[in-house]
Amino acid sequence: MIVESMLPLDDWKGAGPAAEAAEEAGFDAVMTAEISHDPFTPLAFAALATERIQLGTGIVVAFPRSPMVTAGISWDLQAQSGGRFVLGLGSQVKGHIRRRFSTEWTNPVSRMREYIQSLRAIWKTWETGEKLDFEGEHYRFSLMTPEFSPRPIGLPPVPVTIAAVGPDMIKLAGRICDGVILHGFCTRRYLEEVALPRLGEGLALSSRKRSQFLVRGGGFIATGPDEEAVAKALEEVRYRVAFYGSTRTYSGVLALHGYEEVGAELHRMSVTGKWREMPKAVPDDLLHLFAAVATYENLPAAIEKQFGGLTDGTGFGFAGGAPAGLARELIQDLKRIPCPFEGFSTSWD
Repeated sequence: MIVESMLPLDDWKGAGPAAEAAEEAGFDAVMTAEISHDPFTPLAFAALATERIQLGTGIVVAFPRSPMVTAGISWDLQAQSGGRFVLGLGSQVKGHIRRRFSTEWTNPVSRMREYIQSLRAIWKTWETGEKLDFEGEHYRFSLMTPEFSPRPIGLPPVPVTIAAVGPDMIKLAGRICDGVILHGFCTRRYLEEVALPRLGEGLALSSRKRSQFLVRGGGFIATGPDEEAVAKALEEVRYRVAFYGSTRTYSGVLALHGYEEVGAELHRMSVTGKWREMPKAVPDDLLHLFAAVATYENLPAAIEKQFGGLTDGTGFGFAGGAPAGLARELIQDLKRIPCPFEGFSTSWD
């Protein structure tokens, strides 16, 4: 299994040393997420401080940015890291796109499809010099002069993964992406009965191998050096489950387990601003459906039970600064969990 760590987003001076430490500990990748800070900049510092570790966004919000803008920073990160960058995109939900980003909202699945297709058209123009000619319903690109085209980098194309919760977005990931970032608001049953079958449909349409497609995430992890730390981490997961469960976009996950009323109550509480009270509405049995819960000593077995054989990558951090030897040993144990993914395609075709 691929093991990932998160970079600090609000400390640019700390991003490089954090990435270097993650590489030394044996992590396979360091990730950023667009929450309250820019997700690209810390990866630039990480690229310069490391040699091996993969660098990725998980995720950057796509639609407020022109694909040309995203293509440019992705190209630079791929070049400066020597081909270690993975672009993770997310559509976000309607309310955020319209009211937080003040951006037009259109069909997210068809728009994401064109977003990725246009990215690849732009990158291929930069690498091969062929004419840029992308015409879609949402995006159109037909101008690229030598003065504004970066030089070819002689590296594989940037792998593109997307965050997906709903069946249609998951199918799109299988059809045109290099990987999927499954939401933490995901249970093993949802993986088995909804996500992976739809992913398989998409892969079949593209005639691609599962071994070249990365499946990341798909649940939460509550861990720590002792039971007290685990209990504290589990309460943080309870908040995340309550937060995401209040969003109607994710109601299908709760419905699969018969918890529609919990989702409806969480949504009502969010509308009235009762954010601090929402975790109390998440019962323990529901909480444990979403999380691998164990001390460091028992974590590999818990993760294998929760995600084993279904997903390829998982991410977590060490609370309270675990000893370096323990961290390396635990990471190596997690990496021994079998997964289907073998590596991204390196072809430009």
